[in-house]
Amino acid sequence: MSIRASICMAVPAFAASGCTGVQSVFSDGGADAMQLSQLFYWMLGGAALLWVGMNGAFLYATRGKSRPLSRKGAGRLIGLGGIALPLVVLTPLLAYGLSVMPDQRAAGTGLRVTVTGESWWWRVEYWPKGATAPVVSANEIRLPVGQRTEIELVGREVIHALWIPALGGKMDIVPGRVNRMSLHPVRAGVWRGQCAEFCGLSHAMMALDVVAMEPGEFDNWLEAQAGGLGAGVTDAGFGLFQAQGCGGCHTLRGTGARGAVGPDLTHLGSRMTLGAGVLPMTPEAVADWLRAPQAFKPGVAMPAYDHMTPQDMQRLAVWLRGLE
Repeated sequence: MSIRASICMAVPAFAASGCTGVQSVFSDGGADAMQLSQLFYWMLGGAALLWVGMNGAFLYATRGKSRPLSRKGAGRLIGLGGIALPLVVLTPLLAYGLSVMPDQRAAGTGLRVTVTGESWWWRVEYWPKGATAPVVSANEIRLPVGQRTEIELVGREVIHALWIPALGGKMDIVPGRVNRMSLHPVRAGVWRGQCAEFCGLSHAMMALDVVAMEPGEFDNWLEAQAGGLGAGVTDAGFGLFQAQGCGGCHTLRGTGARGAVGPDLTHLGSRMTLGAGVLPMTPEAVADWLRAPQAFKPGVAMPAYDHMTPQDMQRLAVWLRGLE
């Protein structure tokens, strides 16, 4: 009896453990996710009501009558169970679902973020109100708590989809058009987003961190991100960066490196992960990525720099990790 009871308790607990965390629709880190959670529960209740009603009608028709139904009785049963009950249950659910859609697409309160789906990483550009040029980052989105931010979605080669379950719904990124969504974080925290549309070889390794910050902290962060490289150009690591031709693909603001093929590396070390969520942001991980990027993200456009000496590789990796 105790073993049976333990199993009965363990199974629901194990199943529920997958319903929380940084990439869960039940974490409710944003106002939009809360609306979608409420919609889910109402839909679950409606589905349960339909299930009970339809199975009740089936049992009544097959088991509850000792003799066959009359033509009139059968018509009444079909009309009530097959038409009236679904209409009464589904119509309010449809109306409620439509009512929450405008909030999911509402305009932001000032800040606009452009997210471009690349292969297989995210280009992120912040456009504060009145800005003429963006603050560029990659593979990480930071948002102010208590404010609705418009997210502008741009595609280049294939269809992607941005989904941050703890903050809101999913939106496709389609080449040749601009889609828009908006997010309204209600509490500070770090959430996980993911490309939710198969986009190629490394689709499953196209994630990003989403950091919800208090407004004052976010403003300070954005101001720091807008700055260039500064004193780092005198470091030996920058010399290696130049000598290896990294500026042909990457930008370092404040220097002559203006490449736009890969992510902007000006503040690389301030990001939480490397390679769109595949590695931690540590010097060792940066060195591993430089040595063999294909080992971590098959199909990535970046070439391997395994020709470098271990000392130069480590020096360049430490310097890149220090770009905060």
